[in-house]
Amino acid sequence: QVQLVESGGGLVQAGGSLWLSCVVSGRPFSAPTMGWFRQAPGKEREFVSAINWSFGYTYYADSVKGRFSISRDTNRNTVSLQMNSLKPEDAAVYYCAATTKFGSRSRYEYEYWGQGTQVTVSS
Repeated sequence: QVQLVESGGGLVQAGGSLWLSCVVSGRPFSAPTMGWFRQAPGKEREFVSAINWSFGYTYYADSVKGRFSISRDTNRNTVSLQMNSLKPEDAAVYYCAATTKFGSRSRYEYEYWGQGTQVTVSS
């Protein structure tokens, strides 16, 4: 079993930055891929980024590539998402998730989810 708790959301102006963190407890290595997803009102939950827990391979959605950076700290059992050059369309609830599937981008393959943290970007 894996438990996930996100933090770090908030309100930022367009062009600004935010840093999201996800604390992983339970059995983090039983779910080798950690991901971030987001869901805006009226829209489906979409993939943002993922990282392989052991080797650090990273994956990004085209919409955030070059602006967002995912990382993990295996000593502290945390996964972070650094978000730069934020745009109003980045506003959403951001979820940390974990899956046993290597490098998955599909929300349907993620078995564990955090409660989400709100990111608001003002124009």
